[in-house]
Amino acid sequence: MDHLKKLSFHNVEITGGFWKARQDLNRNTTIYAVRDRFEDTWRFKAFNFGYKEGGDEPKPHFFWDSDVAKWIESVADIIDKHPDPVLEAKVEEIIDCVEAHQDANGYFNIYHTVVEPESRFKYQDHHELYCLGHFIEAGVAYYEATGKDRLLKLLDKYIDLVIEAFVTEKTAAFDVPGHEEIELALYRLYECRPEKKYLDLANYFIDKRGTDPAALGDWCNSSYLQNHKPVRQQKDAMGHCVRACYLYSGMADEARLNEDGEMLDTLRALFDDITKRKMYITGGIGSTHIGEAFTIPYDLPNDTAYAETCAAISLAFFANRMKDMEPDAKYADAVEKTMFNGVLSGLSLDGKAFFYENPLEINLADRRRLTANTGGERFPITQRKEVFDCSCCPPNVTRFLAAIGDTVFSYDDDRICLHQYMPCEANVAGARVTVETEYPLDGKVKIAVCGAKGKKLYLRIPGWCSEFTCCAAYKNERGYAVIEIDADEFKVCADFHIAPVLVAADSRVRADACKVAVMYGPIVYCAEGVDNPGVELADARVLRGGMITAEFSPEFDCPVLSVPATASAGEYPGAALYAAIGEQKRRQLALKLIPYFAFANRGESDMRVWLGV
Repeated sequence: MDHLKKLSFHNVEITGGFWKARQDLNRNTTIYAVRDRFEDTWRFKAFNFGYKEGGDEPKPHFFWDSDVAKWIESVADIIDKHPDPVLEAKVEEIIDCVEAHQDANGYFNIYHTVVEPESRFKYQDHHELYCLGHFIEAGVAYYEATGKDRLLKLLDKYIDLVIEAFVTEKTAAFDVPGHEEIELALYRLYECRPEKKYLDLANYFIDKRGTDPAALGDWCNSSYLQNHKPVRQQKDAMGHCVRACYLYSGMADEARLNEDGEMLDTLRALFDDITKRKMYITGGIGSTHIGEAFTIPYDLPNDTAYAETCAAISLAFFANRMKDMEPDAKYADAVEKTMFNGVLSGLSLDGKAFFYENPLEINLADRRRLTANTGGERFPITQRKEVFDCSCCPPNVTRFLAAIGDTVFSYDDDRICLHQYMPCEANVAGARVTVETEYPLDGKVKIAVCGAKGKKLYLRIPGWCSEFTCCAAYKNERGYAVIEIDADEFKVCADFHIAPVLVAADSRVRADACKVAVMYGPIVYCAEGVDNPGVELADARVLRGGMITAEFSPEFDCPVLSVPATASAGEYPGAALYAAIGEQKRRQLALKLIPYFAFANRGESDMRVWLGV
C-alpha cells in the first residue's frame, strides 16, 4: 500500500487568511457560544447526575454525553495552541464529574444511570458506544494538548467493560454499535497509546458488522446502520450518512493499520459511489430527512436537501483519511469541497448559530402553499439556531475548525504532499515548510521548503482548476504536480488561476436539469432574494458566455459575483397566466451571487444554488 502519514495540526500553524479568520472566530466566539447554550440546556449540569423523575431537572437524553465530549475535544484542540484557563477549568470540572459518577466496573453514561439503569447495553440505538467513542476522542485530544491523562485512565476502565460485554462474555443484547463512532475513536487511541486491546476491539466491531444483519426495528432496515452486509462487501453507500462515513473512516484506519488491500478496494468503491452519484455540489450528503440518509444514485433534490452539517464533516473525515491511503487528488478535492461549502454553511457569519440541515434552495412561498390544513409540508428551516434538541452539529463544527490543520499535509520518507492551500508554517518530519497565499481569493501560492533536498513536493491541482502554471518543472501524478526538491532552501510558485465558472450537473440529476451553478475556485455560489429584489429566482436565466465579474466583500471575506442574466419583465395589465413564448417579455439584469456558506445571514430570503439557463 502506498500510504502516507498525516501531519497533525499540532505541527501546522495557520498564520493568516481565510481559515485563520474562521479559527479565530471559533476560538473567540463559537466555542463560548456553544458552552453557554449547553449550560442553558442542562447538558453540563446533567454530569452532576442530579436528575430524578418528577424533579426540576429536565430528563437527559442518551446522546448528551457525546455533545459535551465533542465540546471538550474542541477545547483541547484550541488550547493546544492558545491556552485558556477558563475553558480548561470547565473541562476539568466535567472530568471531576466523570470520576465521581463512574461505576466501579467502569461504566459511564448519564441517561443509563439516572433514567434507565436497567437497560445498559440492551438497546442498539441508545448511543452508549457512540458516546464512549466521542469521549475517547476527547480524552486523546486533551492528553495531547495538556499532557493530562486522567480522562483516558477513566475511559480505559470503560473500554475493559465493553470488551467483556461484547467480546469475551457477550452479555450485551447486540453485537455492534447502532451509531458508529467508537471504531475510529479506538484507532485514534491506539495510535496515541498503542495497546493491542484498543486495536483488537476496533477491528472486532468493524469486522463483526453485517455478519448478523439485524435492523433497529420495524421503521428501518439493516442498511440504515450499515449492518446489511459484512463491510468488505459493501460497495454502495447506504443508510444514515453520518453513521456511514464514520464507519468508512474507521474502515480506512483499519485498512491502513492492518495493510488490508481488500478493505482499501471497498473504500475506493464507497468513495466513488458517494462523490460521483450521491453528493451535492456543496459536498453535502444525505438527500432525505427520512433516516438522514443516502437514497438512490443522482437523487439530489435541492429544496428538501437534508445535507446535515455533521454528514459533511463525516465525509471530510473519510476523504481526509483516504488522501493518506493513496496520493490521489480526488480525495483532497472532496475535503476542500466540504470545508468551504457543506461544513461552513452550518455556521453563521457571527459564529453563534448553526444549521443542522443545509438546503440548496429556499422558496418561501412553498412554506405557505398548504392553506387547507394546519400541518404544512416539511422543509429545512430558513434561519440558523443557537442550539437544537439534537445538538450534535455545533460542537462538531467547533472541533473541525479547531483541527483544520489536519487536512493540509501528508508525508513519508520521500514525499511532502500539500493538499489544502492556506497561509501556514509547518514542521514536516524535520523539514520546514512555509506557505504564502490569499487562496481562495486568488490561486497564487508560494511554497518554501527548508531541509528536504532530495525529496519530492506534491502540490494538489484542484479538480476545479482548468489552468495551472508553475515556476518549476513537474510531472502530473493523479492530480498532483510532483516537483523535485533540488536544494536545501527550495522555493516554488504556483498559480491555479481562479475565475468564475458555470457548472452543469450530470443529466441524471433531475433536480438540476437545464440549470447551472456558479463556482469561484472551490467556493459554490448562490443567489438570494435579498440581493435581487424584484427577481423571481426560479425565473432568472443565466446568460451563457456573459462576463461574470467579482468584487471582494468584507462582509463575506470573499468576492461577490455579478452574473449577466435575464428575468421576466414583471406583471403588466392584462397579462395572461399562460402565453405563447414570443409574447413573454424579459429584461436583462446583473444577478448578484454570494458564497453559499453565507446564505441566510440577513433574514429570511429565497435562495438557490442552481439557476436556469
